[in-house]
Amino acid sequence: MQTTLSQRGGAYQGRQVALLTKHGKKRVIASVLDAVLGCRVELVEGYDTDLLGTFTRDIPRHGAQLKAAQIKARLGMNLAGLPIGIASEGSFGADPFTGMFSWNVEMIVWIDDTLGIEVVGVASGATSYSHLLTANWDEVETFARTSGFPEHGLVVRPQHENDPRIRKGIADWETLRESFRWACGEAGNGSAFLETDVRAHMNPSRMEMIGQAAQDLARKLCTLCPSCDAPGFQMAERVPGLPCEDCGTPTPEARADIQRCVRCGHQVTVERPEKVASASRCDYCNP
Repeated sequence: MQTTLSQRGGAYQGRQVALLTKHGKKRVIASVLDAVLGCRVELVEGYDTDLLGTFTRDIPRHGAQLKAAQIKARLGMNLAGLPIGIASEGSFGADPFTGMFSWNVEMIVWIDDTLGIEVVGVASGATSYSHLLTANWDEVETFARTSGFPEHGLVVRPQHENDPRIRKGIADWETLRESFRWACGEAGNGSAFLETDVRAHMNPSRMEMIGQAAQDLARKLCTLCPSCDAPGFQMAERVPGLPCEDCGTPTPEARADIQRCVRCGHQVTVERPEKVASASRCDYCNP
């Protein structure tokens, strides 16, 4: 059985952790990490994280999701003068199963320069991330209610999705109606483009997903390497080959997980409890 931080009194007990954010993420991240790890997540200000990219596309994000989170974490650490920093970054796209629904992936990176480790918490799930081009207020009302408005904010542009003229952070019906009229009046096609505001402070669903990513991060940091005692001993690879229940042929389904230390590289292969895979997952029985 692996040792956990809670069993050892907490390797991060009382440690300050820099968090650079401008969209209220500290509330959900600190409530998890402070309670589980005993650390003190400190809000870092003095840098506009929107300069690294925005979901409203007025500033494009440079680099992949994890890279953006790493940059933010390092900026926060440098501004605060702390050896430990965290940052979160989200992404939105089609779900990985059917490609038919909107999907949100949240990552929180933890960088500890004292131990020389980096651990990433991840959470993902279906979400509301939609858009509408219309000149009809009744359609706007229907779209807004379907999107969870006004609890979930909206963004309005004239004409099309990439128009640089933009009003965001819309969270009440009066402002939405006025913004809709403004956009239609500004647009050459007489239409307004509306979309879900997925910035964390305007989107409770996304904020909940960030909290789940914080819980995943906490679980990983609470698992110590059996060799070097560093936090972050975690599942790194899946080993395919679970045999088919009908013919016994190895399938792409995982038969074991490889857990690996982010510091020393020590790894352990853990067999999964499942003994066979469904024939529906077998390339021989179900080509």
